[in-house]
Amino acid sequence: MGDKGAMDKMKGKAKQKAGKIMGDERLKGEGRADEAKGRAKEAMSDAKENARGMKDSMKGKSRS
Repeated sequence: MGDKGAMDKMKGKAKQKAGKIMGDERLKGEGRADEAKGRAKEAMSDAKENARGMKDSMKGKSRS
């Protein structure tokens, strides 16, 4: 899932640069939104991984 987040971030940066070059505020806004979406996807992926790690470590402790 982190790859999808990175892809959205790259797509967003590209749109922002294209919008800046062409003077298109809408395209720049879309780029900012795509970049934010990518950051959110990465954050969700990180949170899921952390939750899995906590779950696994708790399972390991209860078995001891």
